[in-house]
Amino acid sequence: MKMSKLKTVIRKFLNRIYERVYIPKVYKYFRGKVDVVNEITQFHKLYYNSWGEDATWRNMYWLGTPILKNPFDLWIFQEIIHNLKPHVIIECGTKYGGSALYLASICDMEDKGKVITIDIEDQKNKPQHKRIHYLLGSSLSEEIHNKIDNLIDKDDNILVILDSLHTKDHVLEELINYSKYVKKGGYIIVEDTHLNGYPIAPFFGSGPMEAVMEFLKINKDFQIDKNKEKFLMTWNPNGYLKKVK
Repeated sequence: MKMSKLKTVIRKFLNRIYERVYIPKVYKYFRGKVDVVNEITQFHKLYYNSWGEDATWRNMYWLGTPILKNPFDLWIFQEIIHNLKPHVIIECGTKYGGSALYLASICDMEDKGKVITIDIEDQKNKPQHKRIHYLLGSSLSEEIHNKIDNLIDKDDNILVILDSLHTKDHVLEELINYSKYVKKGGYIIVEDTHLNGYPIAPFFGSGPMEAVMEFLKINKDFQIDKNKEKFLMTWNPNGYLKKVK
């Protein structure tokens, strides 16, 4: 065996020992000595609250458009889109259009899908993209639902993302109304369930988290998919709802 190949074999062997033996032992040692949950919570608060209007998340852009998201969650979004390959993504809450553009960009890479994004405010200079359909109005209005119905087919595989008004009553009504669009194996993503002390904004009042808990009591077709929280910090704890039946 040539020396270069021998070095490669040795390096791979040492890496495997490091990953499978050393790291698990270190993790086991520190697991009982460090409050991991508290560390994550403190970082979450720091990341979200840092310097008010200059907070990190307020200075995030996708192709030049403000996106106002947690990059860990955006990564999960693209994994869901890749695996689900939806014909349509319905987004309640457009704001600047950054997330709609991000979703459309992922659809471009998958060569499939379109984005229907809804907001009551008509922001200027929203990004234009062939896959994005902007709808102006309340996500709960009959008019908007009629427009959605005209843009989709009954057999479409649909991903729903809820990120509009964050009161419990509004989000719960969205969950009830939009769950009908999701087929078995699909998802509703409820954003910003971290509000009202989970762990940020403890005085926000009942919001998305409480809406999710109430919805799951009345709709047994959906379950929380904790696997989508694998990056430890998410703005959507308990917010990745998978339709299981």
